Amino acid sequence: MKLNYHHLYYFWKVARTGHLTRAADSLHISQSALSGQIRKLEESLGHDLFIREGRRLKLSEAGRMAFSYAEEIFRQGEELSALFASGAQPNREILRIGAVATLSRNFQEGFLQPLLNREDLELSLQSSHIDELLRRLSAHRLDLILANQTVQGDEQNPWRSRLIAKQPVSIIGPTGLEIQREFPEMLRHRSLIVPGPDNNIRQAFDQLCEYHRLRPRIAAEVDDMAMMRLLTRDTGHFAIMPPVVVRDELKSGALSDYGALPGVFEEFYAISIRRQFESPALRELLLQTSDNFLARPPVDHSD
Repeated sequence: MKLNYHHLYYFWKVARTGHLTRAADSLHISQSALSGQIRKLEESLGHDLFIREGRRLKLSEAGRMAFSYAEEIFRQGEELSALFASGAQPNREILRIGAVATLSRNFQEGFLQPLLNREDLELSLQSSHIDELLRRLSAHRLDLILANQTVQGDEQNPWRSRLIAKQPVSIIGPTGLEIQREFPEMLRHRSLIVPGPDNNIRQAFDQLCEYHRLRPRIAAEVDDMAMMRLLTRDTGHFAIMPPVVVRDELKSGALSDYGALPGVFEEFYAISIRRQFESPALRELLLQTSDNFLARPPVDHSD
């Protein structure tokens, strides 16, 4: 008997939600009709695909195998639809990039610079929380995510994290101060603006402070780098951040870099998903940025 892909699609939708009612609602069919379609698939395969656990459905061993095949089949189908449904000009590629909302705008601009003047490319930029961006990536509504954290993929979500930049984290503050430039003495009795406790930079900074028995006075915890930049510029407090965040203020002299924190870096990742058709522009961009960003040595601003 030939495999009925209509039945397989219904199975795939139920397997992804783990709930018959929610899958039926999303498919706009009755729960009984959906159950019947799945039973026909099970009969044709000769195996039960689900094990009931209360109101939820758990994949059987045969179900897990069927789901892995269905996942690949319908991922490629969504990818194909997205490829030809863009409505773009002929031979004009669309590249859809998402960025974590708290990521430095200056870093994003530097990363995307090689694409901005290409007439054969249309760039779509989206910003959101990492979980929402990963959902869009899995649904093939994004080609790439820029983030300052890595993610772990699995069989259902074959995400891949690639390190594209590693930059020092510095002590940034008002220009022209005569201060002790040795760490940690320079931070004693000073109010600091720091990233929130879940941020990788903050965690590394806290470990550094603990090692040096430094108890910094925290003026503000700020997750958004754009807000951190404004507060550092306007309050007179010192901040712990990558210099790229305040690139323009450092250049103009509005702020100064008082030195890199020893052993503290921010890492930037490009998160993608395994695809049958990889974008040529995306492949070229990742190669260029890896060469340009990762080849740069850390800059010492202590002089």
